[in-house]
Amino acid sequence: MNTLLCYNFRNMKKSFLTVFLIAACTLCGCTKAPVSPSPAAQETHNGTCLVGCGFDTFFMLNDIPLPQQNFDSVFEDAQKTFRHYNDLFDIYNDYEGINNLKTINDNAGIQPVEVEDVIIEMLEEAKLYTELSGGAFDITIGSLLSVWHEYRTAGIALNEAGKNAPVPTYEELSEAAQYSGWEHVHIDRENGTVYIDDPHVKLDVGGIAKGFAAEKIARRLEAMNVQGGLVNAGGNNRMLGPKQNGTDWRIGIMDPENNNNRIVVNIYGKISSVTSGDYLRYYVGEDGVKYHHIVDPETLYPSQRYRSVSVFTEDSGFADCLSTALFNLSYDDGIKLINKYKDLYPEARVEVVWLMDKDHTPECDRYFETNDFYVMYTEGLEGHISH
Repeated sequence: MNTLLCYNFRNMKKSFLTVFLIAACTLCGCTKAPVSPSPAAQETHNGTCLVGCGFDTFFMLNDIPLPQQNFDSVFEDAQKTFRHYNDLFDIYNDYEGINNLKTINDNAGIQPVEVEDVIIEMLEEAKLYTELSGGAFDITIGSLLSVWHEYRTAGIALNEAGKNAPVPTYEELSEAAQYSGWEHVHIDRENGTVYIDDPHVKLDVGGIAKGFAAEKIARRLEAMNVQGGLVNAGGNNRMLGPKQNGTDWRIGIMDPENNNNRIVVNIYGKISSVTSGDYLRYYVGEDGVKYHHIVDPETLYPSQRYRSVSVFTEDSGFADCLSTALFNLSYDDGIKLINKYKDLYPEARVEVVWLMDKDHTPECDRYFETNDFYVMYTEGLEGHISH
C-alpha cells in the first residue's frame, strides 16, 4: 500500500517538523503474547489513533505484516501502551494509582517517590545524553522551560488576537535557570525511587519521552517477531526493518516555509527518524521575533541557528534527544557529539540533516541550496538526499 503521510498537528508536545513517509509506511503495536506473521500471509495492515492516543498527538502502525485478527490485537495493545507511557511521563496531570513525573516534581525537596522501572530507565538514558551533549540536552531545566511555556501559551493567545506578546527578561530566565542540574536528582534503582532534593528543580522530559516510548513499543514488536512496518508516534518514526519490497525508506523533511516542498532522504533498514524544528510551537514577541519551544540551556533563549534538524539513527529515544541537542549546537560541536555516541556504540548509524536560513552561512562544505534554505547533511547521506 503506497501512501504519502503528511501530518501537521499543532498540539505535539515536541515541536518538530512532521516527517513525511513516502511509500509503504508501517506502524507497530504490542501484545501480551508473541505473535508471529504467517509465512504464507503477505497481507499488511494499518492502524491510526488521532484522539486520546497520548502525548497530545497521534499514534499509528503502518504496513504491519500480520493477518487482520492478529493486527487488531497488536494495535489495541500498542495504543494502551502508548497512553500508559503518556501517563507516566506527564508533568502536568495526575492519574489515579500512578506515580509519574508530576509526582516526582511535586515531591521535590519532600520525599523520594517510588516509580515504575521504565521511568528510571528513561531518566538514566536522559542523564547519559545530557553528559554526552555537555548540557545541550538537559531535562533538569524544567523550571526554565516552565517560564517559556507560560509566556508562549499567553503569547499564542495574544497573537491569535492580532497582538504581539511580552518576552521574559533575562533576569527572570536566569533566576529560573539556576534551579537545574543532575546533582539534584537522586535515582535509587535498588529501591525503585526518584528524589529531587531542591523544591525549585523540575524535570521536563518533552525532548525524550515520545521517542523513548516509540522505541520501547518497537522493541516489543520485534521481540514478538513482527518483521516489518513502522511505528509513528506523533511524527517520531521507528521503522522495524527494511520495507517489504526490500527498497529504501523515502523520508521527507518538510520545508518550514512551504508544506508542498520537502527534502527527501533515502535510507535502508531498521531506522528511526525525528525532526526538531522552530515552526510549530512558537509565538511572536513584542520585538517581532518568533520564540519557539527549543530553548538553549546556555543562552536561556530559543536557539536561532537552524530552522530544523532531522536525525536518522536506530534508537528513537536517542534520535529524539539528539535532534534537540543538535538544534542548540554548532555543526562542529554537533559532529563531536555524534562521534562521542559512536565511540559508545560503534555499530550505530547516525545521519543528520540541518536546514538553515540563507541569512546564515553554511557551517560545512557538504550542503546544497533550495529557494529558501541551505541544507547541510552528514557524509553518509551523500547520494541519498535530494530536493
